[in-house]
Amino acid sequence: MFSESRILCPQLKNKVMSAEQAAAFINDGDTVGMSGFTGAGYPKALPGALAKRAEAQRQAGNHFQINLWTGASTAPELDGALAAVDGINMRLPFQSDPVCRKQINNGQMHYIDIHLSEVSQYAWSGFLGKLDIAVIEVTAIHEDGRLVPSSSIGNNKTWIEQADKIILEVNSGQSLKLEGMHDIYYGTALPPNRKPIMLTKADDRIGDAYFTIPPEKLLAIVETSAPDRNSPFTPPDACSRQIADHILDFFRFEIQKGRLPKELLPLQSGVGNIPNAVLEGLDTGGYKNLTAYTEVIQDGMLKMLKSGTLSVASATAFSLSPTALDELNKNMDFYREKIILRQQDISNHPEIARRLGVIAMNGLLEADIYGNVNSTHVMGTRMMNGIGGSGDFARNGYLSIFVTPSTAKNGAISSIVPMVSHVDHTEHDVKVIVTEQGLADLRGLSPRQRAKVIIDKCAHPDYRDRLHDYFERACASARGMHTPHILGEALSWHENYEQFGKM
Repeated sequence: MFSESRILCPQLKNKVMSAEQAAAFINDGDTVGMSGFTGAGYPKALPGALAKRAEAQRQAGNHFQINLWTGASTAPELDGALAAVDGINMRLPFQSDPVCRKQINNGQMHYIDIHLSEVSQYAWSGFLGKLDIAVIEVTAIHEDGRLVPSSSIGNNKTWIEQADKIILEVNSGQSLKLEGMHDIYYGTALPPNRKPIMLTKADDRIGDAYFTIPPEKLLAIVETSAPDRNSPFTPPDACSRQIADHILDFFRFEIQKGRLPKELLPLQSGVGNIPNAVLEGLDTGGYKNLTAYTEVIQDGMLKMLKSGTLSVASATAFSLSPTALDELNKNMDFYREKIILRQQDISNHPEIARRLGVIAMNGLLEADIYGNVNSTHVMGTRMMNGIGGSGDFARNGYLSIFVTPSTAKNGAISSIVPMVSHVDHTEHDVKVIVTEQGLADLRGLSPRQRAKVIIDKCAHPDYRDRLHDYFERACASARGMHTPHILGEALSWHENYEQFGKM
């Protein structure tokens, strides 16, 4: 169907230009919404050209910064390149770039950390200001102007609708067989005009497979041929496997108790070694026809789809190793029938997560003895990456499971502390905490009951006695018995973070 060029719409041919020419449309102070989610589907050429433009302007004595919105994290070629030339004034909603992180924590870059499900609503409501330009990667453009989305959806629909002008990157490095995998829902609206979203199963399709844009908005088209950022995953280590084993034992127990069906409930999983270890365990555990309603398709889910353990996976993006990407591209016809990519205000929609009964599994930096979780800030002040979508699922999932090794920095820091230095997920949203030491099921427990379970089940033995001692003295202090604390001492636990840091 497609010739050498993937731009089949004759009326758009005259919009093709170089990345440098397209970057000239972006000016100092502009707010730019770019595609990209976990290193998938981000523009590959224009950010570098824009960084060169910013550096040239700076060398000439001119100020040049943009406000950058994306779906989530992107890649060094985008975040890193622009941050390296001090080209970003404001960043949202999630990032994992070390240069951005340093500038955020040095006060050089403003950063807004928003639940991923809410970004679109913020943009539509005008809280974030005007969106000047959208820069969106697509796979191809049909004769009638329909855009075939790329390897992530993220906030692309909202950027296209909200931006004054649009720049497209048509990436021939993405498989043409992605076409048909996407499900773009055009029924979203702000209150009081919202309607029920008729998605009742993870495999429901409720939208369109294409983006459409008003031709008058289109500034430029840049043709590229470049892969996504695909980082290899390291095999699960012993700690990850122990955590996975605790979770798998917990699932078996919940099935026996009748609180979970034998096909479990739709799975949501953060990215990394521990989630992949859980997925690997599920794949060898005799399960069949599981489903996933999550943000990101990672290596373990491809394996589960191939084996039949997983029947369908709904997400907004891929995050695959080079080996897994090769597997996807070689067998795209098979996976296209089993994977659905949606925009992130649907993939992370709180009401849908609640209704489907999602089992949410996410990581943390530290948890306290009462079940509060910090997943974003070191020492309560230094941003790591951002909350991402974990809050969307943790508050609304049927089960919210948080996982972490019990210590960090070779045992110098306990991940279980008396009081977290920053709260992202309150005790009300955290149902299960798991470390390699064990699993604490916090459902139905009061704060003081939770404290004993978390210390006994999750804390490393090197810190267990000290945590028990703190808790007992806090209970005896007569400073309040519902959630007992000795505040000064609780905060002193974080001095080790200052010394060793998790940056």
